[in-house]
Amino acid sequence: MADLEIKDLTVQVEDKVILKGANLTLSKGEVHALMGPNGSGKSTLANVLMGNPFYQVVKGEVLYKGQDLLAMSPDERARRGLFIAFQYPVSIPGVTMSSFLRTAVSARRGYDKELMPVGEFQKLLKQKMDELKIEPAIVSRYVNEGFSGGEKKRAEILQMAMLEPEIAIMDETDSGLDIDSVKVVSDGVNRMLERAKGTMGILLITHYSRILHFIKPSYVHVMFDGRFVVSGGPDLAEELEQSGYEGIKAQFEVIAAEVQAEGAVRRAGKVFWVEH
Repeated sequence: MADLEIKDLTVQVEDKVILKGANLTLSKGEVHALMGPNGSGKSTLANVLMGNPFYQVVKGEVLYKGQDLLAMSPDERARRGLFIAFQYPVSIPGVTMSSFLRTAVSARRGYDKELMPVGEFQKLLKQKMDELKIEPAIVSRYVNEGFSGGEKKRAEILQMAMLEPEIAIMDETDSGLDIDSVKVVSDGVNRMLERAKGTMGILLITHYSRILHFIKPSYVHVMFDGRFVVSGGPDLAEELEQSGYEGIKAQFEVIAAEVQAEGAVRRAGKVFWVEH
């Protein structure tokens, strides 16, 4: 059984249906890249997985380690090991990164009535900052207040490292970053994956294949109009870089016109999902 199972997930916002029967399985030790053009439903999926109440689940289910994820509060999901790195991290004026991290890590580790002891927390924080090559000054600043785009993404990678999630959802972490910042963020993620030794899985949502040059996915999926339309290995990302989304879309439309039986068609190492 996969750690995260998404089955026929249909989601709407107000009267607009955005996800139209999404299916995906992901386990610890795997890196899944989810690609697709703007408006295809990638960020909607991330928000639903983390419990954003703005999105209404019409049908389908999401199982996390065999349990109904959709029935859990956002807080419970985080405590159980889910993490999301947002495309646009918010600022929290008046709350230092250090204080924020200590509170979050305490909750994740089950400190119900008191926070994690200061000495233990500081030791862990120093260890993670050293591993990720993050300047110590960042933790004395207010959360994302006045941070550059690169600093915000590094701060989220530090949060991810401190919380040690089992499944991490990275929603366009490379958005707005220059190539040097992409390398820094990718290096931090790769260090975490290496240290986790198969105990962490990642859903990496991105528009472009650039970050996949540094974080190597186990699987690549492409989403159009709220549906997963094709899945493959790392080579699929390279194909997208060459032909763009229109090339994959054209292939899918040709195959959809040919296929009569319901289900999936495998061609050239890729699985095309055809809806009837």
